[in-house]
Amino acid sequence: MKATDLFIKALENEGVEYIFGIPGEENLDFLDSLKNSKIKLILTRHEQGAGFMAATYGRLTGKPGVCLSTLGPGATNFTTPAAYAQLGAMPMLMITGQKPIKKSKQGRFQIVDIVDMFRPITKYATQIVNGNNIPPRVREAFRLAMEERPGAVLLELPEDIAAEECDDRIFEVVSSRRPDADTSSIMKAAKMIEKAKMPLILIGAGANRKRTSKALTDFIEQTDIPFFNTQLGKGVVDERHHHFLGTAALSDNDFLHCAINRADLIINVGHDVIEKPPFFMEAGGTQVIHVNFFPAEVDEVYFPQLNVVGDIATSVSKIASHVQDKSNWDLSYYERIKGEVKHHLAKYSEDNRFPVLPQRLIRIIRKELPDDGIVTLDNGVYKVWFARNYRCYEPNTLLLDNALATMGAGLPSAISAKLINPEKKVISVCGDGGFMMNSQELETAVRIGLNLVVIILNDSAYGMIKWKQEGMGFENYGLDYKNPDFVKYAESYGATGHRPESDEAFRKSLSKCLNTDGVHVIDLAVDYSLNHSILNVLLKEKTCIL
Repeated sequence: MKATDLFIKALENEGVEYIFGIPGEENLDFLDSLKNSKIKLILTRHEQGAGFMAATYGRLTGKPGVCLSTLGPGATNFTTPAAYAQLGAMPMLMITGQKPIKKSKQGRFQIVDIVDMFRPITKYATQIVNGNNIPPRVREAFRLAMEERPGAVLLELPEDIAAEECDDRIFEVVSSRRPDADTSSIMKAAKMIEKAKMPLILIGAGANRKRTSKALTDFIEQTDIPFFNTQLGKGVVDERHHHFLGTAALSDNDFLHCAINRADLIINVGHDVIEKPPFFMEAGGTQVIHVNFFPAEVDEVYFPQLNVVGDIATSVSKIASHVQDKSNWDLSYYERIKGEVKHHLAKYSEDNRFPVLPQRLIRIIRKELPDDGIVTLDNGVYKVWFARNYRCYEPNTLLLDNALATMGAGLPSAISAKLINPEKKVISVCGDGGFMMNSQELETAVRIGLNLVVIILNDSAYGMIKWKQEGMGFENYGLDYKNPDFVKYAESYGATGHRPESDEAFRKSLSKCLNTDGVHVIDLAVDYSLNHSILNVLLKEKTCIL
């Protein structure tokens, strides 16, 4: 069997559905083997887009998304998606080509040491030097990509190895069960919770896994302890739940931080070091129980008093079953905080000025999307308001990046989300800056026949940095630009462009786009001018309830 036939067979054995990418000369044997496979090639317009699509596939399914590139410049274009997947705990496999390794035919032309380049930003990176090694390398790559903490892996397949004849041998996919936490830590956690006066649950990025949603919901309902989440913990538990306090979207000075500061015990479920904890620990201060697949990494602001290490879903279920005595608790203050958060989030949500305010945009999208609709975000100042104001009803229905926080991922992520969930409504919300970084993937979305809505928030500037520039007292400089005509730009790719000129026109346009086939691009003027004043009001009002 030819090595690339065996490679495709190994990928099929792992359940791969799609390979995203751009083949090159060094991948032609691989491409020839792929044409007879049930795996579908999604040809993209840039390797970066392919990598973001593969990472999002991993995020949504728990199985590694697969992307393909040639050597040299094609492979180096995977560096940002690799970091995106690695920091965001998204299982992803990159397959890159390389010149022949047994006999050089072009000197050093296009040759970069890709394996060494990717080692710092992946869990595993290796070159395949023998066709018979393909099945174990593929199995090991998939195992490592999915193992907690999930992330990116890379296999480099040289051109001459790809053409080798090798044995037909496939390794069985063997699943492993995550170990349970030991009984003593479960019992100690239950006792700490019972002795607390104001316990509080924090749901972090690591809790955003399969099985965890139901276990955490049951835990909250059995104990009646209020909860909040980080940006990457959004949606793990339905945010309409009566014990939900809010999302820690700002570093400080939000009403939610009043609750955090009052808590004497925080049950931190799924803490991930890529998201700094929304509280600072001090000696003799708030106690913390760390519930996760692995122990806490200790630093000057995070040093939990207890580690409950094991499968998260099992741990929280067992802890809940042992919490019986609630007589010490006084949770009334949290109800007050919940009211303050609800009141403040409602501000500007019905303000119909135009250009649209981010808070109003979020209100309209939430009303127009069904419960299971998916919103993917690029990166910009609007992400803060989505994290804070957008209510998620199901896991992974707001795909934001609070890990690498890269621009350019919003549109590719939406394409992947729609491929995986063709029956769901999907909206990509991008700043004009982030959209233009991978806007060419509009052609990909049109070509593969997706029904997709892309909203471009147009302020003709790198708005996040401009906001920071102003907030730090600097003069505005160097962050404004001119955009193309986004309606004509969309139409040039075969998509449909829209440019609403009022709040009501936007609402109607969005409703129509969501219910009309094809790719729709909405060029929406946005107003960020109130960002600073809103935050200043927060700071003043928050002090009143401390």
